[in-house]
Amino acid sequence: MSKTLLLHICCAPCACGCIDRLRNEGVEFAFYYSNSNLNSLEEYEKRLESARKLAQAENIPLYIDEYDHASWLKRTADFAAEPERGKRCGICFNWSLSRTALAAVELGFNEFATSLTVSPHKSSKLIFEIGSQYERFSPWDFKKQDGFLKGNRKAKELELYRQSYCGCEFSLHN
Repeated sequence: MSKTLLLHICCAPCACGCIDRLRNEGVEFAFYYSNSNLNSLEEYEKRLESARKLAQAENIPLYIDEYDHASWLKRTADFAAEPERGKRCGICFNWSLSRTALAAVELGFNEFATSLTVSPHKSSKLIFEIGSQYERFSPWDFKKQDGFLKGNRKAKELELYRQSYCGCEFSLHN
């Protein structure tokens, strides 16, 4: 049985920074778009459309998590005053990783990882600490080997939507 990986993606530009590395390592993978942190259904749909465009262009299966901002907000609301990269972000990472862990089991993937580690604005160390709670988590640091730069180039080439904030309403004020 070959190893298969479900890659949580937060947006298409970040996902772009992961594709070549996974393929070069011979990993069979699919995307899992999970973004309940996004502050509006409109933003969720914009990012989803770009994820679909990327998945189609790169011939990568795409699975989509339901949008449940109300539950995400309930989980993070006590940390609204936290600065960007504060405690709220760890709770948000855990939300996405827990949903991806469950989906990996349900969909029959051996492992899962996240594109969140491609961003220079996200702590890979924190993501790995949170991910280590989950049996199938695979700690890929996609910042390495110029993942962020390569992802941005590919996103421009494919004319993908490139957002200017993480997506939650709290980040708009920080």
